[in-house]
Amino acid sequence: MYQIFTKRFIDVAFSILVLPLFLFLYIIFGLLIKLDDKGRILYQADRIGKNKKLFKMYKFRSMKENAPVLFNDDGSTYNDRNDNRVTKVGKFMRETSIDEIPQILNVLKGDMSLIGPRASLSEVIETFKHDELDKMKVKPGITGFTQAYYRNGLSNREKRLKDAWYANNMNFWLDIKIFFKTIRTVLLKDGLYTNSSTRSK
Repeated sequence: MYQIFTKRFIDVAFSILVLPLFLFLYIIFGLLIKLDDKGRILYQADRIGKNKKLFKMYKFRSMKENAPVLFNDDGSTYNDRNDNRVTKVGKFMRETSIDEIPQILNVLKGDMSLIGPRASLSEVIETFKHDELDKMKVKPGITGFTQAYYRNGLSNREKRLKDAWYANNMNFWLDIKIFFKTIRTVLLKDGLYTNSSTRSK
């Protein structure tokens, strides 16, 4: 009942409430992004959704135009405090998670939920092991269990397993805990960087 009806109702209602904030931030950060490097305001990329369905995920663009995608040895994306692919305004947006806010458009469309597993890159779909696949039983989220409690402090394998656990144990109270934990994690910048030797603790 919660996953089918209540969760979707909460997703839509919350996203509608936040939509004016998104429009305000689009104007402010859209201008800053244009002044920084004159590129696109929104970044769109193929991500893996529920039941392996691919969709276009939206974010405020935080990297320079046509920046290459870099991976760590475990398949996770490279993420460093001093990454020269990231623009000046992009670094601020990442550290405050403002770059994630356009994903409320994905929530309204039904591709994502407010809370769920991190949406994986489409090109890694064939790398999932059998015990990791349950991650894709539910919609990916703007935030989720691994983002809130571990952020970038786990290996790619550990993140996938915990996301699979969430998909099999999702309930209203767990989502409430994740929501408030996310606020704390963002404010304290916990586990922000994967690769930097000076990453936040």
